[in-house]
Amino acid sequence: MAVKWYPVIDYVACVECGTCSNFCPHGVYDKSKSPTPVVVNPDSCIDHCHGCQNRCSVGAISYVGDDAGSSAQSSCGCGCSCKATEESKKEVKIDYLYLDLKTCDRCVGTDQILEEVLTLLRPALELAGYKVELRKTEMTTAELAEKYRFISSPTIFVNGRDICGEVQENTCSCCGAISGTDTNCRTFSYNGSVYEVPPKEMLAEAVLREVFAPAQDSARTEYRLPENLRRFYDGKETKKNAGSSCC
Repeated sequence: MAVKWYPVIDYVACVECGTCSNFCPHGVYDKSKSPTPVVVNPDSCIDHCHGCQNRCSVGAISYVGDDAGSSAQSSCGCGCSCKATEESKKEVKIDYLYLDLKTCDRCVGTDQILEEVLTLLRPALELAGYKVELRKTEMTTAELAEKYRFISSPTIFVNGRDICGEVQENTCSCCGAISGTDTNCRTFSYNGSVYEVPPKEMLAEAVLREVFAPAQDSARTEYRLPENLRRFYDGKETKKNAGSSCC
């Protein structure tokens, strides 16, 4: 039994989805701060309860007093249904991160393909007992990009993992026009060809692979905002300031 036991949040990895603070029935988190997880009552956490950790899609929760490493227990006996290791495997959380859904052809096109793919996959996944959640977030600022560890537009995370593999880019005239700078956006390699908008088959395979046969997690590397994105945000801000000038 741990002398002390309470959750610790890795705010670099946390995407502020609100799952942990909304789930916890013991009052450990300040729900008024949700979706930002703020631990206000650590003494209320039940010894060896892994409920919020099991539900965290990005692995941003560890515990003080965890003498068994990060492996979750099947149940802590606290009555909170924290034996969610299997239940959490039944959640498919999809995050679509992008720079622009108004004028960028590849962001708009990828969004449409992703919607079409999920329309086809969702009934089968739900029939198999999976809960599918799609969240779309515009990376409007450098701060938001850093929070989400955004490295190229567009990016698709399934349960916290980038499903499109190694980042490859080429010049994007649409986002260049938005920022007034040379901007590169993502390209997608599939079956020996390179696409600016991924084929349906590619996204369907990637989603299903992540659900049913995810790769082992590799060590998390330090995140730095790519210079390409920094130029984009700086240029966007410069254009905004120039447009607001009385001159």
